[in-house]
This record gives sequence, C-alpha cells and structure tokens, in this order.
Amino acid sequence: MTTSTPVEPYTIPITVRADDIDELGHVNNVVYLRWVQEAAIAHWRVLATPEQQAAIAWVVARHEIDYKHAAKLGDGITARTWVGVASRRTFERHTEILRVDGKRLARARTMWVPIDFRTGKVLDADADVRARFSVGEGA
Repeated sequence: MTTSTPVEPYTIPITVRADDIDELGHVNNVVYLRWVQEAAIAHWRVLATPEQQAAIAWVVARHEIDYKHAAKLGDGITARTWVGVASRRTFERHTEILRVDGKRLARARTMWVPIDFRTGKVLDADADVRARFSVGEGA
C-alpha cells in the first residue's frame, strides 16, 4: 500500500467508547472502519461547498485496512485522512488511525465513488471537486 501524504491531512479526534471494546479487551476491528468513514464524512463536510454536499453522496467500492496495534478504552486517538489520486469516478482516500503518542494503530485505503444524491447513480466528479480533495488526478 503506497501513500503520498499531502502537507496537511485532515484530522479529527476519536473517542473510544465502552461499546467499541470486544471480548478481547480492545477496540473491535469493525470500529476502525467506522472511524475511517467518520473521518471521510467530516473532511467532505468541511471542504465541499453547500451545493456540492446537496448534489453528491459517496459510496465505498473497496476498503483495505492494515491493523498495526490495538486501541483500548481510555486511549486518546486521532484519525487523519487525505485523498490521493482522484479520477472522475473514483477517489482514493487514505486514513491513519493514530494514538496521541504518534503510534500508528491502523492504516486504511478506501476507494470512494461519487453518486448523484437524488438518483443514486454514479456520476462524474467535476474538476472543482477533484481539485478540492485530491493530490493528483488519475485516468
């Protein structure tokens, strides 16, 4: 998994909840995917215009996630995310889940597809959307 981090990834704080903990005493792996999605949604809401938010929704076509270290109740955690290469129909989003001491807990690569909010059909993301989020353009 290659990632080229832009200068300023978007970062959100994460709170580990008691119901995130599984029978092994650490955060369940499914919770990491929730955090990946929460970071992506927050990033979209901060950078997209109101018109873009009203017109475009996003669906996941693929998740890849590497778990490095376990998170536990009481850990201070952040998620940082950025969009790598974007084409008209796919956006490669990278997310790192980090403990506040800097230890990487997980790394994810997700392929997001823009859809028309009203019809649910795949659409072409215009140049402005690609420029707001992406560090580069794909084919």
